[in-house]
Amino acid sequence: MAVRGTGRAVAGVVAAGLICLAAVGCSASGGAAPGPSAAAGGVAAEHAETLSVLPSRAERTKIVVGDARAPHTVTVFADPRCPYCATFEASGGRVLTERAARGEVRVEYVVASFLDGRTGGTASARAANALRAAADAGPGKFAAFQAELFAAQPAGEPRDAFTADRLLAIADRVEGLRGGAFDAAVRGETHRAWVAAAERAFQDSGVGGTPSVLVDGKALDAGTGLYDAGEFGRILDGALG
Repeated sequence: MAVRGTGRAVAGVVAAGLICLAAVGCSASGGAAPGPSAAAGGVAAEHAETLSVLPSRAERTKIVVGDARAPHTVTVFADPRCPYCATFEASGGRVLTERAARGEVRVEYVVASFLDGRTGGTASARAANALRAAADAGPGKFAAFQAELFAAQPAGEPRDAFTADRLLAIADRVEGLRGGAFDAAVRGETHRAWVAAAERAFQDSGVGGTPSVLVDGKALDAGTGLYDAGEFGRILDGALG
């Protein structure tokens, strides 16, 4: 988990459930080493049928994937440069995609960009802007692009790895995503205000780091189970009841 470095106290049940996960992710104060990232390339093609049925829509500070009428809400906090988020996307993230496609959950993504402040550059913010643009591109596009983005994440949180050209090259892996509106949004960073609002929402959430998962507003205390699809599925089932 990438742990943000703020001086404010972390309060309530949410924080209590997530503090214990700080040892299994990146730290904003440099406390934990990066974990393994997902293998790059072809992620969307591997489960295109599942992704194609997933609607996505941008809201004030999050991107929502799945049926709004789903009985449960799972909230995921992630930073595009966090290597542990990449590992989660390749494991627990795929479980959430499958559950959302079946209508069991709706998934709310809060896209943080705090790693820009820790390590320099603006790569997280540029990637968050591109993710926001993908949410407008039609069913399945956000989920597919997010999977490809994390799979293509460079090692070591390099400050400017997600250039506009790099983000568009990743978007080429998602059928139908590239187009005038998407390309212009990526190159012009037209969703900068939304990116800033999402980062503020992360900072105000009290979760402490990324990746963090809430189920119906309560912290999911999964530990290293975040990074194993089978274990995460079992933990999620227990939380969903």
